[in-house]
Amino acid sequence: MNKFNLSYVLSIALIAAMGGLLFGYDWVVIGGAKPFYERFFHIENMPFLQGWAMSSALVGCIAGAGLSGILSDKHGRKPLLIFAAALFVISAAGTGNADSFNPFILYRILGGIGIGLASTLSPVYIAEISPASMRGRFVSLNQLTIVIGVLGAQITNWLIAEEIPEHFSGEMILESWNGQRGWRWMFWAELIPAGLFFILMFFVPRSPRFLVKKKLFKEAQQVLAKVGGADYASSELSKITLSLENDTSKVQFRELFKSKYSAILLLGIVLAVFQQWCGINVIFNYAEEVFAAAGVGISDMLFSIVITGAVNLAFTIVAIRVVDNWGRKKLMMLGAGGLASIYLLLGTSFYFKADGFLSIILIVCAIGLYGLTLAPVTWVILSEIFPNRIRGLAMSVATLSLWIACFVLTYTFPVLNTWLGASGIFWIYSLICFAGFAFIYFRLVETKGISLEQIEARYSGK
Repeated sequence: MNKFNLSYVLSIALIAAMGGLLFGYDWVVIGGAKPFYERFFHIENMPFLQGWAMSSALVGCIAGAGLSGILSDKHGRKPLLIFAAALFVISAAGTGNADSFNPFILYRILGGIGIGLASTLSPVYIAEISPASMRGRFVSLNQLTIVIGVLGAQITNWLIAEEIPEHFSGEMILESWNGQRGWRWMFWAELIPAGLFFILMFFVPRSPRFLVKKKLFKEAQQVLAKVGGADYASSELSKITLSLENDTSKVQFRELFKSKYSAILLLGIVLAVFQQWCGINVIFNYAEEVFAAAGVGISDMLFSIVITGAVNLAFTIVAIRVVDNWGRKKLMMLGAGGLASIYLLLGTSFYFKADGFLSIILIVCAIGLYGLTLAPVTWVILSEIFPNRIRGLAMSVATLSLWIACFVLTYTFPVLNTWLGASGIFWIYSLICFAGFAFIYFRLVETKGISLEQIEARYSGK
């Protein structure tokens, strides 16, 4: 029985997971700043520019996710996470300092590249260094920090924004402190965790599986020995080496789509896309519109999204406790089926203009269920299902698909909301979640409690 150095694994997992914290903060801070920067840049009545402001970071996410696979297999996970931290610092400073729309967009794109890199590499790095029996909960720490980042952004927005009387017009909001300076401080607050992440990443080791891939066996064994002792290091080193010994050539992008890997890649892509198209992110990114449909004003909206963030955090903590016991598949099915039902009720509530309190309760239930299931478990599955040889590149493709799906979701919401209204949109999300439930039931294999190399053998039929 191996005695693992849990404090060591936990410390480096938490540092790597700070990429998730910044991902969450950078992704959600814009939702609270939205009512103010839109009036500052005079785009409050321009749905396509509103969509571009919200989704521009996703262009960077797509670029960052695409680069991560090519560069991480060559240079490793650690250097690129350091680079992502630097981009978060630059983006936070520049976005808050922007005086015109185009520089604002440019810095949002740079921050998006950081998100794309961190969202791909933080869970992969944690999975590659964690013991198999505890991998689910350690990788779920990345989702926990994402949620903490989300909640941090929501609380920061709420604390910074001065209360706005209901009778304030758009011009009054523009001339207020919120419209001139407050939204800038919402972005600048990210400088503190971004700077800390940049410094701390220099102190974590390189991934042992990357080291074996580069034939740095002694360094890999030292890292593994710190995790679980000499016997664990020898055993894991043998397994990793065996999984790579017949695949020594450089991975080519086109190989991912050959029959050997295509089925597992398709599984990863569909799960990644589904995590976005299940619809939860529109609640965070377009909170003003969603809560307005439920009859909530701007000041109350900022407080309401703090409540949703707290619920998200609470259920993510529960997910960390149960993911290695309940298993990945059961949680994914619970999330897909549960969200399908909640969205059906939520769309009906909006359609019949039911009491706003009922809609808010359903929104909170949806976010809690998402925090327990699809949000953390999708990242756990993506970090562990791909074979060692292609993990970096395949994870990049899956995450790239996730961000493309997120871009489509985010960019189209203002237009679809105008065409279909809140009820029609949530009914569409309900249908997507029912389809996701069926896909998970028939295609996903349980992976809890087994090593990455055993997962590879299970999916390849060895």
